[in-house]
Amino acid sequence: MTIKQPLVVEPIFLVGAERSGTTVLRLMLDHHPKIAWCSEFEYAVDKISESGELPQLDEYYQWLETNGIFQDSGFTIDRSLSYSQLVNSFLVQKRDRAGKSIVGAAVHRHFDRLLQIWPHARFIHLVRDGRDVARSSIGMGWAGNVWTGLERWIDAEKIWTQLTSIIPAERQIEVKYETLICEPIETLKKICEFIGMSYDPAMFGYTETTRYDLPDPKLIQQWRRKLSDYEIQLVESRIGVMLQKRGYELSGLPHLTVTPVMEQQLKLQDWWARVQFRLQRYGLALFLSDYLSRKLNLTQWQKSVKVKMYDTNRAYFK
Repeated sequence: MTIKQPLVVEPIFLVGAERSGTTVLRLMLDHHPKIAWCSEFEYAVDKISESGELPQLDEYYQWLETNGIFQDSGFTIDRSLSYSQLVNSFLVQKRDRAGKSIVGAAVHRHFDRLLQIWPHARFIHLVRDGRDVARSSIGMGWAGNVWTGLERWIDAEKIWTQLTSIIPAERQIEVKYETLICEPIETLKKICEFIGMSYDPAMFGYTETTRYDLPDPKLIQQWRRKLSDYEIQLVESRIGVMLQKRGYELSGLPHLTVTPVMEQQLKLQDWWARVQFRLQRYGLALFLSDYLSRKLNLTQWQKSVKVKMYDTNRAYFK
């Protein structure tokens, strides 16, 4: 007889766009003596439909087989559990392995769906200047220019805006990446107070076990040095109002109107730049295997290709 996993009490989720500094904050939290934190936890919500329908378990098991992040977690799949119980059990496993009393996870997309599994969850929202997020997305190969590099930031911020009207004030806190970097101790004290724990200097111990350094103010407002005036104008033409609502000042450059023709050109440039990036990262053989396996819908081939691509990415970031 399988013993059902105990429920996680008030899980806490760190949410925000990718390239917003969630990794370094997650590492800080995970190094607290009483807090355990999962890395990218999107596999808990990615397969929930927009209408809220939960995935079929057999299909979900198969999907997890090629999800590199889940595979790296080493979590055990208990097939006697329902979907909600199963994804909850992953957090329980993380908490129990670490021997800590509180557990949380970082989620960058679809994080509004978390409430369907954990209706009383608490949320830490980390926001970073969208101009820096757009620039950083290009370096990751997710976008070919700053215009399309904004997509993930826009999606995450729109979801958060919707969530703030649903979640009670005592269950949410917003933190600026720039404040975390410039005032790390004071910011962590506020976050720990929100969680219900005291700040501990051990939270900076991540520098001894990862490739991440201590917070450096040089990391903020890189867009001022690394983006051209035209790129800044492109970004501000799309999210200028959103930036100001979040307390970020605009550059003062003249407003740029992006016409439909310009937008189509930017999307074409984006596509070609991403193709070149993938060719350079994965090589021609793996690039073509990925395209053909998806085009022909050859499931087993797709699985093999996904694993190889994830291994390539993992080796690149070591």
